[in-house]
Amino acid sequence: MGPRLSGALGAVSSPVYELSDTYIERLAALDPSMATSRGLLGHDAELTDYSPEGIASRAELDRATLAELAGQRIDGDRDRVAAGLLSEWLHSRLALDGAGETLRALRIIGSPWQWTRQVFDLMPRESEQDWETIASRLERVPDALAGLRASLDEAVGRGMAPARRQVLACAEQGSTWAGQRGRRAFFAGLVAQYPGGDAALQRRLGTAATAATEAYGSASSWMRGELAPTASEGDAVGPERYALAARQHLGATVDLAETYSWGWDEVHRLEEAMARVAAKILPGAPLPEVIAVLESDPARAVRGEDALRSFLQELIDRTIRDLDGTHFDIPAQLQKVEAMIAPPGGSAAQYYTGPAEDFSRPGRTWYPTLGKTVFPLWGEISTCYHEGVPGHHLQIGQVRYLRDKLTRFQRAIWMAGHGEGWALYAERLMDELGYLERPEYELGFLRGQLLRALRVVVDIGVHLGLSIPAGEPFHPSERWTPMLAQEFLFERGCHPHDFMASELDRYLGWPGQAIAYKVGERAWLAARDEARRGRGPAFDLKAFHARMLDLGPMGLDQLAAESASWSRQ
Repeated sequence: MGPRLSGALGAVSSPVYELSDTYIERLAALDPSMATSRGLLGHDAELTDYSPEGIASRAELDRATLAELAGQRIDGDRDRVAAGLLSEWLHSRLALDGAGETLRALRIIGSPWQWTRQVFDLMPRESEQDWETIASRLERVPDALAGLRASLDEAVGRGMAPARRQVLACAEQGSTWAGQRGRRAFFAGLVAQYPGGDAALQRRLGTAATAATEAYGSASSWMRGELAPTASEGDAVGPERYALAARQHLGATVDLAETYSWGWDEVHRLEEAMARVAAKILPGAPLPEVIAVLESDPARAVRGEDALRSFLQELIDRTIRDLDGTHFDIPAQLQKVEAMIAPPGGSAAQYYTGPAEDFSRPGRTWYPTLGKTVFPLWGEISTCYHEGVPGHHLQIGQVRYLRDKLTRFQRAIWMAGHGEGWALYAERLMDELGYLERPEYELGFLRGQLLRALRVVVDIGVHLGLSIPAGEPFHPSERWTPMLAQEFLFERGCHPHDFMASELDRYLGWPGQAIAYKVGERAWLAARDEARRGRGPAFDLKAFHARMLDLGPMGLDQLAAESASWSRQ
């Protein structure tokens, strides 16, 4: 993963680097929730202003930075990489802002509604000062939600209301966090962890938690009673909005018709591969029967959240020990990853949060349990590789480690096509390296790959209103609708229906994000193939990974250009 001394190469300074660092420092001040999620220190007592005025202030920063970047001299490879990333980031953000998308950002995952709650998961809770910081941020929750409401009202006034499906799903999330669904209110549970010692601080935490809880409860009621009746009944965003969103997630412009067709090819390839592997587990049985056995066999499962967390933690720790010094060089700061159980009320998908920039907070993998108590393991192995090592943790942690080589901006931001593509590629890599040696683990990996291929088909198909190919047995030649998409995912997704229903809500509310996984993996595989051809006998897989990951996050167009350049060296 790059030489162990690569984090101590000596600080790089140039006008481009200085501009990048100035930008991320100013953005962190304007977007404290983002700052905490990306490990940037100094703003943990604050919350992001999601009002129209707050959105406008961030857009103005983007415009001013882009104008200044246009006048900068690009001197050398590091400047070129840093400037390319910053330019792509700013252009795509400004395009979305100009289209009004930032005003109506409300969906079941990855929107201000979730960020305002989830940011508290990342805050340290060890010292009195930590709890003072939590109290200060808690006191800002009502204002943050009021700002979000003002932006949604503005969107409605402009005829750009969010989709009703997303409004109602977010209202349900808020009710869960507010303790209205038979669970303890999230913020009450948070402050209950305060060990005591300062009576005034304890009262302050309790008062702030009550206000935050009431804010989520009242905002959820407002969503149901006032926002939902004005919301859009349609879920599809259409070609123009989809293209803008996909550009931000991918950092590339792709041929959507070709990508849709390729997605179908991947679905067919992976279904055939799953059938072959399933035959090794239960010869002669159809795939649903094999999956039913894997889901019900107590010898292939663990019971209870603690047992699941312990299993995943041991898998992460063992993987780090195995890969370090063989396929990657993993710095000591990255050798701690915490497996966590996600708080209830969020989406059904697993996720990762990166370490703080000083590594005072480690990287963490988060697993929603959805109220279940028995956890079959056949699908968890490759997911753990995806979220932890060698997936998101090695990628995100490595750029945090390279503080004297990359800009603070490069170390903090996220490009979904690059990041999710790497994590999906990491699953495939572990299969190639022989770590999915048991047939059920390989089947779990293929099921995960199939899910990402289905995303390509459904996400592009529904949002662009495309037709199902005439040769398909599933509703041939019919135009995609959310109802057809749900039927398709239930029939072909090989996951429980509650999970697939949550997935569909996610795709419908977050256009372009769902394709980042397979499209990103496709780009990483193409980069590796080109490097192998270009470098011939000199190609080294470990060196390829080190080279490309040490460049930091970037759009897929930039990834292709950088890998092509390296392959010719």
